[in-house]
Amino acid sequence: MGNITQELQGVPLNHYIWLSAIIFTIGVIGVLTRRNAIVIFMSVELMLNAVNLLLTAFSVHNNDASGQVFVFFIMVLAAAEVAIGLSIIVMIYRNTQSTDVNVLNRLKW
Repeated sequence: MGNITQELQGVPLNHYIWLSAIIFTIGVIGVLTRRNAIVIFMSVELMLNAVNLLLTAFSVHNNDASGQVFVFFIMVLAAAEVAIGLSIIVMIYRNTQSTDVNVLNRLKW
């Protein structure tokens, strides 16, 4: 098994660009077409991971580790985002008995 940099450099960069674009597009479609808050949240996370994949691919392509370190910190922040986002969704479910985002217009102060 070789070095991870050599393995990633064996795949052309445009494959990573296309894969990341496809994953990001799936996330955008999920955000725009779904009404369930959990599915929308997962779609946003999918879009974030597509950007992370692309940033890592460009980092390896340029032989610079700073992009990979940046992705690590993004993933740490994404974990905190997931914890806070899911807790907000759980509180919305407790108040409305639904995770449908159309119900949120009925929330009042």
